[in-house]
Amino acid sequence: MASVSEDRRPGLCPAARSGVDGKRIVVTGGTRGLGEQIVRLLLADGASVATCARSEPDLAALAKSLPGQGGETLFTRALDVIEPGRLETFVDGAAERFGGLDGVVACVGGARGGGLEEADAHDWAATWELNVGHTARLVRAAVPHLRGARGSGGGSVVVIASISGWKPGPQAQYGAAKAAQIHLAASLARELGPDGIRVNAVSPGSMLIPGKRWDRMRGEEPEAFARFAREFPNGELVAPQEVARVVAFLLSDASSGVSGAHVPVDRAQNAPSPEGY
Repeated sequence: MASVSEDRRPGLCPAARSGVDGKRIVVTGGTRGLGEQIVRLLLADGASVATCARSEPDLAALAKSLPGQGGETLFTRALDVIEPGRLETFVDGAAERFGGLDGVVACVGGARGGGLEEADAHDWAATWELNVGHTARLVRAAVPHLRGARGSGGGSVVVIASISGWKPGPQAQYGAAKAAQIHLAASLARELGPDGIRVNAVSPGSMLIPGKRWDRMRGEEPEAFARFAREFPNGELVAPQEVARVVAFLLSDASSGVSGAHVPVDRAQNAPSPEGY
């Protein structure tokens, strides 16, 4: 997968450094898609990053692909974020490794089950825990460490929500969980503000990620993909690198006045799925 600086799609000019140099940041789900691009950007711009994923081989492949950026600046652990206690232990381990934390990014997410008549109570509960539960536990574990964050921006939490959290589309359990994440970020911004901790939500639009749904549609169903692309005013889906840059900004001291915000990064996308509204 191309790094942030390697992407040459129209409109994706190489960006200046994001201002996270020296920051110590935890990112959940950092080996694929958006999470990987966030990790790569933060490391390239001088941050120390701790990331987790369920697959140890994927974490090893990530580290191997980062010549000169691993070592003391990259901390990884294989775990499932919904397994009791594992996420909390990982956060504490990252803080111990780096001597504290300055930011966390809740990037793990997803949905279980199909439409309303196919998804049962377990699917709804699992989708909620994967998105909202994991985010709440991540922030709770990080708060004691974020109180001592470096820089004028204080501690920073970025919650990766979705366009589906504020624009309706199937699956309902996913959209409901993502809407809850947006509200959670706003609520925690009020609660944690006195501790010098900022909390913001970022809602990516439909991202074109190699091997994922929209990339497969582009190759297998070009006419359907072309129709879906019309949901974007310029006909281009969102690149994960674009979202990563916004996340890095919110982790930097340059965004010290931003908290409780919901930031869509969707190129003014209309419907979040080919099915429309």
